[in-house]
Amino acid sequence: MKKLYIQMFSIHGLLRYENMELGRDADTGGQIKYVIELAEALSRRDDVARVDLVTRLVADKTVSQDYARPIEEINDKFRIVRIQCGGRKYIRKELLWPHLDEFVDATIKFNLSQQEIPDIIHGHYADAGYVAMQLADFFGTPFVFTGHSLGRSKKAKLMDEGMQPQDIDKKYRIEHRIKVEETILKAADMIVTSTNQEIEEQYGLYDGGKHPHLRVIPPGLDIDKFHPYYYERLNEHEQDEMEMYARVSVIDELERFFSVPEKPVILALCRPDKRKNISGLVKAYGEDLELQAMANLAVFAGIRKDINQMEDNERDVLTEMLLLLDKYDLYGRMAIPKKHNFEYEVPQLYRIVAEKKGVFVNIAFTEPFGLTLLEASACGLPILATNDGGPRDIMANCQNGILVDPGDTAAIRKNLKHLITNSQEWKTFSQNGIVNVRKHYTWEAHVERYCEQLSQLMTEASHESFTPAQPSDVIGRRLFKLQRFLITDIDNTLTGPDNPDLEQLVADLEENREAIGFGVATGRTVESALEHLEKYSIPHPDIIISSVGTEIYYGPELIYARGWDAHISRHWNRERIQELLQDFDFLEYQEAATQRKFKVSYDMDPAKDRLAMIHYRLLENNCRYNLIYSHNKHLDIVPYRASKGKAI
Repeated sequence: MKKLYIQMFSIHGLLRYENMELGRDADTGGQIKYVIELAEALSRRDDVARVDLVTRLVADKTVSQDYARPIEEINDKFRIVRIQCGGRKYIRKELLWPHLDEFVDATIKFNLSQQEIPDIIHGHYADAGYVAMQLADFFGTPFVFTGHSLGRSKKAKLMDEGMQPQDIDKKYRIEHRIKVEETILKAADMIVTSTNQEIEEQYGLYDGGKHPHLRVIPPGLDIDKFHPYYYERLNEHEQDEMEMYARVSVIDELERFFSVPEKPVILALCRPDKRKNISGLVKAYGEDLELQAMANLAVFAGIRKDINQMEDNERDVLTEMLLLLDKYDLYGRMAIPKKHNFEYEVPQLYRIVAEKKGVFVNIAFTEPFGLTLLEASACGLPILATNDGGPRDIMANCQNGILVDPGDTAAIRKNLKHLITNSQEWKTFSQNGIVNVRKHYTWEAHVERYCEQLSQLMTEASHESFTPAQPSDVIGRRLFKLQRFLITDIDNTLTGPDNPDLEQLVADLEENREAIGFGVATGRTVESALEHLEKYSIPHPDIIISSVGTEIYYGPELIYARGWDAHISRHWNRERIQELLQDFDFLEYQEAATQRKFKVSYDMDPAKDRLAMIHYRLLENNCRYNLIYSHNKHLDIVPYRASKGKAI
């Protein structure tokens, strides 16, 4: 079987291979780590030729220059590719939606430069899912999707917390996201999920949630990095200088906060998000003096410099955490470090807490999976986890701790004390976690299952799954192999009394179809153009540039160029132009069928100074436009970025 070229997409967040800034903000969470480790694990397989992880390029002085590197080579088969869209500043994911079509176009251009089409296109999260869906359709390639989290469940949770629907939509663009997710779920050829509950309680909320190709493939873990706490004691793991330095740094950081650092530690490690229920943990600890006497509390809530400069959600969570620390007077017993190095310090943190016979806590209100639970368990830490989503599956497989209702403060306190004081049960849960994580949750097991499913998908694709009878004729693949392109106007050029050789031209195009593409660029609408071409028995073009260069369509399926749409929309105000010209009696507004989103069309007889009058009126009102007058009759006003030539 042909080795696979897999192109994966994770667009938002700050994504790099080394020193990942997990928890820096709401967009740089566990998904970043997941896609990096998945891509790297896939690149180690013999049946994978290459993996490109495609993300957004960010050149912004407020973040590291690493995110501005167009190509980051990780190994000989895995690289991170950064594509620019929506400018170069770092912006949160909710603001990226208008720029995703630009991302699609730029990725097509990148693929063209590489002269290779991926065998599998895999999108992670809704934004990347949208991009992957468009590209898969364009290239006739199988489309795989991983949602990570979905909009309907997020909206329901925010409404439960008292947020109004209009406020949710304003902040998170949630209705647009849900609409896109519905389309993605219906279009995907395979959907990868982490748990069965994710299928039932998240995907089940969607019309496309009963997808026949939903697959449960739990994430993997780097078990060399997250090795058991006793390896160092037994000299089973040779530490390098960075690991030893990280260990000392973590110990120093904890001791900076704790009056009695020898006590067991209750550890939480998560993003500062209301759904993570940090305040619930602090309240449970702060209201129990006996628990405070037994153990210290350490909350690593992302990475922060100045809380006042953070997003509302993170700022509110961190502010409440600090206020609760002060309310319960937890100084000397509660650590709230401002940063941590994921690569080296986090694994050491788990092991240090395990050596102190502590507990790892994740009592989020909702938890689709819970990768930190696996990390902690692999290092030998028993867990107290929310009785929701992924933790249920993890507990069923690993038997490594206790599940609890995240809203039951008394139960949280009771079970924390039980885990800390019952040494025999602590040892049982610790051992179970170490053994069973290695049994059920390695990256090798994940990618083995993943590639089995891809192999099945590719087999189906070669027989019946994809609508094109000849995959080579899918427009994206066809455009890739063409050596030349002929693009012509229609009226009085391709057709008309002065073209007696039209029949020969059509025959030549058919004979050389494998090497030469054919397109038209016209002032007609796409419907009118197709009708006219059919009248003259001219074959369907590969590309139709219509409505004076304001619309582009690809292939027989008339795939609309959304990226061109987004490009020309800048500074375009159709209604304003109509309003400004309505008192010119020499302009006759054309019938509705000729009017388009990016074209205002009039009939106008030629006369001195009329064009100058129109230009003056529009310019003095700061309009950005392109004015086209043709055949001494037709006046079209289009965006300043649009024309037939620019579209070509």
